[in-house]
Amino acid sequence: MTDFFSNSLYTFGLGFGLGCVFLLMSYWNHWKTKSEFKRYKTHLSDKLELDARSMQETSKEKARLAQENESLRMQVSRLNEKPDNKLHRELEIMARAEKHMMINAPGFAPAWEMAKSQALSQIETEEKGMSFPQKIFRKLIGPGSTNSGVALSESSVLAAKNGSEATSNAA
Repeated sequence: MTDFFSNSLYTFGLGFGLGCVFLLMSYWNHWKTKSEFKRYKTHLSDKLELDARSMQETSKEKARLAQENESLRMQVSRLNEKPDNKLHRELEIMARAEKHMMINAPGFAPAWEMAKSQALSQIETEEKGMSFPQKIFRKLIGPGSTNSGVALSESSVLAAKNGSEATSNAA
């Protein structure tokens, strides 16, 4: 019987020792898992914080760009109200309309080209001083600077506009 007790005491000690080893290993793994979970939580909170900051910066940038867009829109509308800019805008509209009509209306092109060449010849004669109003003004005012070749006079712009309106009404 002494063999049984000594053998069982040995077996018990061996089992108890192995149990303690497994308990220590379990505590060690639990501690590692707990620390890793804390690390993941801090990582997640940092990421959420960075995302929130990024979202705030994006919304601030969007608000700033919307305000800048509105101010630019207002500035464009103010600039479009100036008389010179109205003429340039109207000229651009006419040029785009001409391009559109050239493509879409085949019978329009010859009449339009004739009206343009007629308006060009009128402008050239006015710039040279050969038209009736230019001759009268030159005789009244006298020979002065001839900058009429540099800038279009208001009458030539109106004549060109009237010529384009007459052509578009005829078509």
